[in-house]
Amino acid sequence: MATSVMQFRVDDELKAQATAVCENLGIDLPTALRMFMKRTVLVNGIPFSMTLPKQDFKVQRAVRALYEVSDMAQKNGTSGMTLEEINSEIEESRNQRRLEGEEQA
Repeated sequence: MATSVMQFRVDDELKAQATAVCENLGIDLPTALRMFMKRTVLVNGIPFSMTLPKQDFKVQRAVRALYEVSDMAQKNGTSGMTLEEINSEIEESRNQRRLEGEEQA
């Protein structure tokens, strides 16, 4: 089978980033480009994606949730409460709802 050389221009930084991703996947950039071309032909369109997670989105959501809860606690004036005080208020609220439910019944 005859082969040919392909040349195209790409930003140096983009090439370095793509090379690093490929190396993390255990392949070199030319192999990745050949894989892309073969899959393009096979699926008759833009093929699959091989990705490495850039960030742990679960951790990001958890940190954001902690900040939101902290902000709410500051606004509500409850940020200085101890765990015992919080549990006591929860228990008191549950008891109050229980009493209100019994009165309506």
